[in-house]
This record gives sequence, structure tokens and C-alpha cells, in this order.
Amino acid sequence: MSAKVQHGMRRRPDLETLYSVNEDGSRNMLQPADVRGRWHTRRNVVFAILIAIYVLVPWVEIGGRPALRLDVPARTAYVLGQTFTREDFYLVFFLLTGFGFTLFALTALYGRIWCGYACPQTVFLEGVFRRIERWIEGGHHQRMRRNRGPWTFDKLWRKLVKQAAFIALTLFLTHTLLAYFLPVRELLPALARGPAGHWTAFWWTFALTAIVYFDFAWFREQFCVILCPYGRLQSALIDDSSVNVGYDEMRGEPRGPKGRAAGACIDCNSCVAVCPTGIDIRNGLQMECIGCTNCIDACDSIMRQVGRPEGLIRYDSSRGFRGEAQRWLRPRVLLYAVLSLVGLGVFLLTASKRTDFEVTLLRARGMPYTLEEQRIQNLFTVHVQNKSAVAVQLRIEALPGAADQPRLEWRIASELVDLEPLGEAKIPVFAFVARGAYTKSFPVSLRVSDTASAAVQTLDLSFRGP
Repeated sequence: MSAKVQHGMRRRPDLETLYSVNEDGSRNMLQPADVRGRWHTRRNVVFAILIAIYVLVPWVEIGGRPALRLDVPARTAYVLGQTFTREDFYLVFFLLTGFGFTLFALTALYGRIWCGYACPQTVFLEGVFRRIERWIEGGHHQRMRRNRGPWTFDKLWRKLVKQAAFIALTLFLTHTLLAYFLPVRELLPALARGPAGHWTAFWWTFALTAIVYFDFAWFREQFCVILCPYGRLQSALIDDSSVNVGYDEMRGEPRGPKGRAAGACIDCNSCVAVCPTGIDIRNGLQMECIGCTNCIDACDSIMRQVGRPEGLIRYDSSRGFRGEAQRWLRPRVLLYAVLSLVGLGVFLLTASKRTDFEVTLLRARGMPYTLEEQRIQNLFTVHVQNKSAVAVQLRIEALPGAADQPRLEWRIASELVDLEPLGEAKIPVFAFVARGAYTKSFPVSLRVSDTASAAVQTLDLSFRGP
């Protein structure tokens, strides 16, 4: 941490300033102390699972396609064996709406649990990059002492090795992300050939690598404190019943060394030393807190050492810290939950009803009808699109009209349409009615079916005349 001195005393976190920035605007590079405990172990397990999912998913195939792939040039997404085309893009709105309100509901219940356990910034920074930093540069006190000291060979080689490890890890993470857009079976040969055949992918990956390296090697907690809007939303999403990491002021104050203090807090500052954003949780809930639980494990360890009950810093709500009963079902929680269910419900219902092919019946441009000797002609266009990853054959046929309607004569340019995977075609369809039999517009219908399955779509339009 910074060795800056204010008024003859070492600077300490407060509610008025950002501890990771010095008064002169320079960066105060935080060096969180190591911590061990039950919450630290739980977070590491979650981190390991999430990182494994991120790395392994591009290698998993379902039905001959990656389990998750975004094909940007073709405007297609492959998700768990399902193929979604650009016509399905509207589903993203409902998916993001459902996910967003689910996050709001979780925040209203458990504060920034997403930030502490599942946010990629936290997962990779705390679960990977800081861990590598500790392996190479040593523990908290060693890093602090080395950073304040002169440049020696020991300091130089450790810094160089650390940065080299960061660059290598960043390259691995960004190329793994690239595998979500370019299949692994194509990505690996492309890497061996070099960027010549994939300049667009190369420059995107290069730019992303530079951004990710800057973030995890230097920017770090500033992303959460300065750029991420979620921390600022927190105050609008939580209330007195929201469970957050907090300090039991009623039990802990006044602070002081064991034997002299009336409160349980011995003012050891362990909770401050392990905080990755440089706050003092004893000052109350702050925007910079990401709910990482480091301070809980650090405080519990000290409490065990001095023979006092754990839980001075713990997960609890403001009501709980005041000794009041907890309220789980509140209007905001119910509202967020309902909106979440609506978004996810609409997404799942709509996605479940989508078929492997899309059909649209369009009337030809220009006049709605033409006169051909003693007949009235309507021209339609059937636009068929294969939304699956396999070839299909579609059959187009006219449906008989009602008994009181004029007799229709149909001419379909191609009754059987073969479509390659993700292919599409436009089929002209002509409909004729004798002029003497026509009195007013009436409905007409076509049926498009998949010859290999029971999937059927019916198209309705109206026949028009003079």
C-alpha cells in the first residue's frame, strides 16, 4: 500500500477519498495481503468451475457443432445444439432482460454477490493474476518491501517474469474467447499459419489482448471503482434487508488493543490489509466494496487468535446488524423476480416454439393483381430459410379454399425445395381466378412442410382483384 504520510500519520482509507489514488493524482498500487478461510476456499472453488467452463466449452460439440459459437459473418449463433439466425435476434432482448432482472433480484437479496463470485473481472484478477503475482513476487510484506526498495537484479527479474506470465496468460484468455467465434478445429490451424489468412481476427485479438493485459496488469480494481456502472446501481437496488458484507459496529466499538477495548475489534487493520479495493469495511457499506469476503476470513482468523467469537465482520443486513428480524420478501424483490420470470419465460417459450425453417409469404411489388385475358392473376413470393445446421427438403403446396370461394388455379415454380444448411430461397407462386367468378377479396393459404419431419407452417394471405 502507499507509504504516503498525512499530518504525520500513515494514510488510512476513509469515506472522503479513493484510497487507490493519491492526493496528487498518482496511482496508489494496492497490494492486498494473503488470506485464508472458509469463504476464500468457497470462492476458489467457484472460480475454478467458472474458468473450467470458459476454457472447455469451445471444445465441446453437440450435433457436430460447437456447444456455443457466434458466427458473426453469417449472423448465426449455435447454442447447445440449437441454431439461431439473424431473424431470432429479437430473442436476445428477452434473454438479457431476464438475466438483468435476475441480477437485480440477487442484488436486492445478497448485495454484490455477482461481483464477489462470478464477475469475470474478479474471477480472473483474484483467481489467476494475483495468484501468479504472489507465486513470483512473494507475500504481501515481500511485495511491499521490494516495491519500496531500489531496483536490484532480484526485483528486476521478478517483475520481468511476472509481466511475461501476464502476457502469456492474456494471450491464452483472448484466444480462448476467439474460439467462441472461430471453431477450435479452424482456430488451431489458423494460429499455426499466422495472421495472414485472418487479418480481421488477428487485429481484434491483438486489440483485446492489449486491453485485457492493461486491465489485469495495471488498471485492476479501478475498473470496478471507476468504469463498472453496477457498483453505482447498488445503492438503488438494495435496502436495509439486503445481505452484504458488513461490520458489526454494536459489537466491535470502541476499538482498541485486547484488554483495554470495550469492543471486540482490536483495531489490527487486517480487514483493510486484505481488501482488493482498499476500503475499511468498518466505515460502513461503500460503493467500492465488491463483496469478496476477504475481510470476513481475515477478521475471523484474528478473533480465533484472541479467543473471541467469530462474525464481527460477516454477511448480514442492516436490520440484522441492528438486531432486528430479517425480511426476505419485499416489494422490490418481488418486482425484480416477476420481471425476471417474464423475460426468461418469454425467451424460453418463444425459443421452444421456433422451427428449423422460416417461411414468409410476400405479395409481389407493384400492382396487387394483373389481368390475363379472362383471368385475374396474383403473384406471391415464398421466402424459405433453413435455420438448421443440416440440409433440408421443403414441400410447398396450396390448401383448398372454402366452399363459397371462387375456384383457384395454382402454379408453384418449385414444389420441392432443397436447402443447404442455413440456406435460403425465393419461390414464385402464381394464383389465378376467372374474372367472372371474382366478386371480392378472399383468403388463400399455402402450406410448407419439412419432408423429413412433421414440422409444418401455414401461410395466409388474401387474393385481390378489381
